Amino acid sequence: DRVELITRKAGEATATRWESAGEGTYTLEETTRDEAGTTVTLHLKPADTEDGMNDYTKEWTIQGIVKKYSDFVAYPIQMDVERKEIERDEDGKPVEGAEEKTVVTRQTMNSQKAIWLRPKNEVPDEEYAEFYKHISHDWNDPMTRIQAKIEGTLEYRILLYVPSKTPMDLFHRGQGLHGVHLYVKRVFIMDDCKALLPEYLRFIRGVVDSEDLSLNISREMLQQDRQIQRMNKGIVGKVLSAFEEMKENDYEQYLLFWKEFGRVLKEGLFQDRDNRERLLGLSLFQSTADPSKLVSLREYVDRMPETQTTLYFMTGESRAAIENSPHLEAFKQRNIEVLLLDEPVDEVWASSVFEFDGKPFQSVGKGGAELGTEEEKKAAEEERKEKQEQFSSLFESLKDKLSDHVKEVRLSNRLTESPACLVTDAYDMTPQMEQMMKAMGQEIPVTKRILELNPSHPILERLRARFDADPTDPLLRSYAQLLHGQALLAEGGVLPDPAAFSKLVADLMVKSL
Repeated sequence: DRVELITRKAGEATATRWESAGEGTYTLEETTRDEAGTTVTLHLKPADTEDGMNDYTKEWTIQGIVKKYSDFVAYPIQMDVERKEIERDEDGKPVEGAEEKTVVTRQTMNSQKAIWLRPKNEVPDEEYAEFYKHISHDWNDPMTRIQAKIEGTLEYRILLYVPSKTPMDLFHRGQGLHGVHLYVKRVFIMDDCKALLPEYLRFIRGVVDSEDLSLNISREMLQQDRQIQRMNKGIVGKVLSAFEEMKENDYEQYLLFWKEFGRVLKEGLFQDRDNRERLLGLSLFQSTADPSKLVSLREYVDRMPETQTTLYFMTGESRAAIENSPHLEAFKQRNIEVLLLDEPVDEVWASSVFEFDGKPFQSVGKGGAELGTEEEKKAAEEERKEKQEQFSSLFESLKDKLSDHVKEVRLSNRLTESPACLVTDAYDMTPQMEQMMKAMGQEIPVTKRILELNPSHPILERLRARFDADPTDPLLRSYAQLLHGQALLAEGGVLPDPAAFSKLVADLMVKSL
């Protein structure tokens, strides 16, 4: 209803009284106060639940406000509670003739103990764990914590935690209240302050306490505040350093961390260009080298043969599907390690990250597959061109018959056993990426792929013989469709018309039996 303030400056005899009802005016007058200091009195309007006027005189309401916003303020916040008491006998009944008395009790409501301000060696691990559970609402102990005091142009402290298990809202983040809490001079400002950390670190829980930000800062101001942007950069640096230290000094724990949060951390590979190299160094992948172990890019590069200058990878829905893909045949034959990327996020970052340690990434399912020394590559290319000429008429016929699905038919350098495979052109979208985009409701134009045929497979010679005997043979269309469908199935793809393909196989079986 109105606010009354009485203040007396140290060394002065009189005090000043200020009062306002918030209607654009205020009054000032001299008054008295026993000692230096300030008293602010809030005269509240009567509670009216129908109009949304809550009763803020309730003891538990005041305690809740103080606990949330001012629990760690360095000065005690005390509340005087008046209660009416009357003398009672042994049975608890009021004594006859006894007068009711007003009793005032004073209680301190805030703890005044900001755990992040205390020396680390004075706080037991159990207390750190309890604080984590308090701010995160997690029943489990944290996996690790990150604590630091940053001084310089900006001064702030961080006490951050990595959960031991993936939070339930990690991939469905709505109005989460358990992220990073922002404090300014120990005064609580907001929970889940998204401006302090990038999206790929959204699993981090904890507090950041600034000495320099304004107490009046809002969520809208945070997005534009340069101080917050500098804090964000500093906090990310501390977090990534902690991960690097864990990977270096406690690899078993890092494996547990990667199992829970690796796919989220990989989002940073396309979100955070400034820290991309560090994130690549932190990343672990499955590979063809050892099915029981994850490999880092540094390990991959260190064991590359001298003739290999490219980091090879392949994306897919699962390790099993990728390993059984015909695209890997030549790599297996030459014992060349290939990274196996089977998570949806891999499709995204692999299309925007082009190198590590100066060595380019290459998808074995895209473009050409030139393996071996420079001399071997040159010889293989010359041989392929020569054979391509021999099969050119057949390939033009196959391309025409599969014009709805393929843009080119050519000989393959990557096949050693399978008759055919489908390859995505170097700058085209992979089928997995197309599916992701469609799942998000985006209309994607059909991308035609390249049908590669194995030059050493007997099917190709017999197909050419049939073509040379009669280029108009109607079975050529059936065989073309069969090769295309077989290539799709071999990579775990979906046939455009499964029923038609099944009928085609049955018809060809009848003719051959």
